[in-house]
Amino acid sequence: MRVDGRGPAQLRPVTVEADYLLTAEGSALISVGHTRVLCAATVEDTVPSFLRGSGQGWVTAEYAMLPRATVTRTSREVKKGRESGRTMEIQRLIGRALRGVVDLKALGERSVVLDCDVLQADGGTRTTAITGAFIALGMAVSRLVKAGILSSNPVRDYVAATSVGICGGEGYLDLCYEEDSTAEVDMNIVMTGAGRFIELQATAEHKAFDDAQLALLLSLGKQGVSELIALQKQFVTLP
Repeated sequence: MRVDGRGPAQLRPVTVEADYLLTAEGSALISVGHTRVLCAATVEDTVPSFLRGSGQGWVTAEYAMLPRATVTRTSREVKKGRESGRTMEIQRLIGRALRGVVDLKALGERSVVLDCDVLQADGGTRTTAITGAFIALGMAVSRLVKAGILSSNPVRDYVAATSVGICGGEGYLDLCYEEDSTAEVDMNIVMTGAGRFIELQATAEHKAFDDAQLALLLSLGKQGVSELIALQKQFVTLP
């Protein structure tokens, strides 16, 4: 039995409150266990300089944690004058994950910015942000289609993410903080609805792992992503 009473292949309870923000083109407050991330999509009629005149759009993300999202207060990065390496890594990951399922040509010369703010952290903040950001993105783009701004939906598939790991020699799905902080191996898996991988981040934190353990982690991750995508389909419908 795990620290929170779940079985090895069981996700933490997942809830989504769509349109959490009245001011964003698309938004979702997603909770995975005690981890809560507010994801908001903003559509801008501009693109980065390297895409101007290309007829191609862009999808990007910004990620931040509130000071008391963690047990001890973390100072706001703006006070330090720069983003941490961890923050830059995570927001690039979120952007790559979402671009992996968007036809940027069909988006036209406009950008969608996903702001992912962690309200409370208990493990899996980056994977939760990806899963919630897709919902915000999907809702925003659907509204562009409905308004006649886009002739077709540029989102081609669903994408979600989850964590897996080896704890005490056992394979677990969706690690909470207590498990993640002591895991022998941890992995983040980003997958599409078609079952294709966008990103795998695997690290042997305390003990090297073998092919059989890798296969177990991938199997657990595929199951978890499948369940998360089933939830996303309640909020985002694709052609």
